[in-house]
Amino acid sequence: MDRAREWITKHDETWFYLCNQSQPAFIQFFKWITHLGGATLTIGIQLFFILFPQFELRRVAIVAAVALTISHIIVVLIKRLVKRIRPYLSLPNVTPHGHLFKDHSFPSGHSTAIFSVVIPYMLAMPNVTFILLPLAGLVAFSRVVLGVHYPTDIVVGSSLGTITAMFVFALI
Repeated sequence: MDRAREWITKHDETWFYLCNQSQPAFIQFFKWITHLGGATLTIGIQLFFILFPQFELRRVAIVAAVALTISHIIVVLIKRLVKRIRPYLSLPNVTPHGHLFKDHSFPSGHSTAIFSVVIPYMLAMPNVTFILLPLAGLVAFSRVVLGVHYPTDIVVGSSLGTITAMFVFALI
């Protein structure tokens, strides 16, 4: 078990540094894209579609909102249990870009949020997958580029959001 943890940590840090040491234009793009996984947009868009049902997306928005809520609770619990320190606080020579978070790193809340929101739309309307899936991937990737998460944080967060959304979609 220790060897596996060492291997993951080594590669996590290697990939983190490769992503974090990006060009300024690249960083500016990801500073913008990361907000798509933040609370304001993920919650706001769902409320819009729930409150204005003429857009015929009300059911999907409800599923996304429920998945977002459940996955957020799970993220908070995992962060309190695991207590992984953010890379800009624990690694040398890290350049954080943007907001410096005080909570723990694992798993990524933005990655969880964006995947928990886009998966219901992709399941309900498969033709939007080619737009939403890369967009969600960029939001997750932005968290590493900006120096606030390790790659494993975003992989687990994205997986958690996906699984939660699929579960809620199947139930509602």
